Amino acid sequence: MKYTFAVGIGGAAGQGVATPGNIFAKIFARRGLHLFAYNAYQSIIRGGHTFLTIRTGPEEVTNHGDRIDLLIPLNQDCMDRHLDLLGPGAAVIYNSDSIQPNNPPDGVRLCPLSARQLSASSRNKVEQNTLAVAASLSMMGVGFQTLEEILSQQFKKKGDAVVEENISGARSAYQYATEHFEPFPTALPRTENGYAVVTGNMALAMGGAAAGVKFYCAYPMSPSTGVLHWMAAHARKAGIMVRQVEDEIGVINMAIGAAHTGVRTMCATSGGGFALMTEGLGMSAMIETPVVVINVQRAGPSTGVPTKTEQGDLWQMLGAGLGDYPRIIAAPLDIPDCFKLTTEMHNLADRFQCPGIILSDLLLSEGHASVDPKDLDFNVPIDRGELITSPNGNGEPYKRYLITESGISPRAIPGLPGYVHTVATDEHMEDGVLISDEFTDPVKRRAMMEKRQRKVAGIEAAVPPPWLTGPADADVTLIGWGSTKGVIEEAAEILTAEGITTNQLQIRWLVPLNGDTITGILKESRRTIIVENNYSGQFARYLRSETSFVPDGHIRKYDGEPFMPHHIVEAVKDQLAGRTTLSVPAHEIRV
Repeated sequence: MKYTFAVGIGGAAGQGVATPGNIFAKIFARRGLHLFAYNAYQSIIRGGHTFLTIRTGPEEVTNHGDRIDLLIPLNQDCMDRHLDLLGPGAAVIYNSDSIQPNNPPDGVRLCPLSARQLSASSRNKVEQNTLAVAASLSMMGVGFQTLEEILSQQFKKKGDAVVEENISGARSAYQYATEHFEPFPTALPRTENGYAVVTGNMALAMGGAAAGVKFYCAYPMSPSTGVLHWMAAHARKAGIMVRQVEDEIGVINMAIGAAHTGVRTMCATSGGGFALMTEGLGMSAMIETPVVVINVQRAGPSTGVPTKTEQGDLWQMLGAGLGDYPRIIAAPLDIPDCFKLTTEMHNLADRFQCPGIILSDLLLSEGHASVDPKDLDFNVPIDRGELITSPNGNGEPYKRYLITESGISPRAIPGLPGYVHTVATDEHMEDGVLISDEFTDPVKRRAMMEKRQRKVAGIEAAVPPPWLTGPADADVTLIGWGSTKGVIEEAAEILTAEGITTNQLQIRWLVPLNGDTITGILKESRRTIIVENNYSGQFARYLRSETSFVPDGHIRKYDGEPFMPHHIVEAVKDQLAGRTTLSVPAHEIRV
C-alpha cells in the first residue's frame, strides 16, 4: 500500500485543536504532499471532545484512514480515549505537566514534554499545542525554519510579542525532541508539487464564483455556513452581492427573485433549512427560472446531530416540492469535485431553466484536502442557455413559455422592450396567462406539463453516465454515491491486495440516474454491495425503484461518523463468507 502518515490531535473545544491542524496542513502542502483532514467535533463552544485527524502522503489521500501514527492529546480525556487505539511504532507527544499515560499498549512510544519548562511564558494555556507541533516536526525530519515561517504568519495579528513567545517555545521543544525522542523510521517526504488546502465549502463557493454567480444568500446553518463565510469574505473582490436572510423561506424566494432578473444565483443550507425551501423549488420549476441550491447533509432527523455527517437527505431531495417537475440532483465525489460540480450545475440549470441541487455532506464540506491550483481554474465555460438579452424589434408577441420540442422556451430578462409577459406560480398558457382565469383548461394544462417534462430527456443526454473503475471481472463490485468515493477506493485497493479483486461504481448524478447504464454494468458483476452513510439504504431503495435492481449486500453507517477503509474491508469479507448481507460497522480507529 502507498505511504501515508496520520496525526491525531484531540482535546476540548476551546483548547485550540484547529491551530496545530492548520499548521500541519500548511507544512504538508508546502512539502508537495497530499492531505485529507477530518474534524470530529461537538456543537458546544467550550468543553466536550474534539478529535482532528490529518493524513498526508506523496500520493493522493482521499480519506482519514484507519490508523494514527502520531497522537497529540491536549487533555487527559483525549489521552484516555485514544491511547489504547495506537499500535507498535506509533508515538504520543503530550504535556507531562497535566497529562499522564495509563498503561500504554506495547510498542507505543511515549514522548513527554513539560510545557512549564519549555514554554517562554506560562500565560498562554494553548502554547502546549505549539510545543507539540515543534516536537512532532523534529521527529518527522522537517527543518525548524519551515515552522518558524508559519508561526510568524499564524500569530502576526496578535503582535510581535506573541509571535516571539511561540517561536521561542517551539525552538526549545524542537531541540528537546531532537535530543530525547527517536525520530520516525521514515522522514516526511517532499515532492516538487505545490498544493492549496481548501474545504469543501470553500470549493463550493469558489465554484459558484467561477460559474459567474452574482447573488448569494443564506441563513447560517451548519455544516453549510462555510459557503456563506467565503462568499462574504470575497464578495466585494468577486463582484457578488451577498445577503444573510432571516430564514430559508426568504432565502429561496430571494434567490429565485434575483435569478428572475437574469443574474446567476446560489444559496446553501442543510436538511432542516432545505425542508423550508421545497415550495420555492416548485416555483422555480413552474416559472422556469434556474436556481442552484446546495444542501450540506448532517445527521438527522430534525436538528439531529448538527456537527456529524450522514447521507440521509436523498429522498428529501427526490420528493422536494409539489407535483412533477424537472430537476437536476448531483453529489460531489470529493473536495476538488465540489468546485467542478458547482460550475457544471449552473450551466445545466440555466440551459434547462430548472432547479439544480448539489447534495454535499459534512465530511466533504468541512473536511480539508490538498488541491492542485490548476483544478481551481476560474476560466470555465459559461452556458446561459436560451437567454434573451436584446430588445425585440419584430413586434411579435412574446411567449415566455412557448411550447417547443425540447421543452425549453426562450427566456427574456425582465424589462427588455418587446418582451412583456406574465410570470405566475399557477399553471399558465404560453404567454403566462393563467389557465384558471376563466376555467381550468385540461388540454392546455396537459400540454404545458408535457412541455416542461420534455426537458428531462435533454438533461439525461447532457449528463455523463457513471463508469466502472477497476477490473471488469472482479469478485466484488462496491457501489457508492457522493462522498464515499475515496474510502471505497482505498478499501478496494486493500481487498484486491489481499486476493479479493474489487471494482467500484460511484454515482455522481442522481437525477437523472442513467439507470440503463448502471444496470448494464451491475448485471455483469459477480457480487454487488452498496455502501452508504444512512440507516435505511436510501440509494439502494432509489436504485430499486428506478431500475428494479437489488444488490447482493449492503454496508451502512449511521452513527454520525464517516466510513474508514477497514469498515468496508471487514464487511465485505463477512458477506463473502455468508455471515450476513447487511453490515453496520461500529466506529473505531484501527492500527
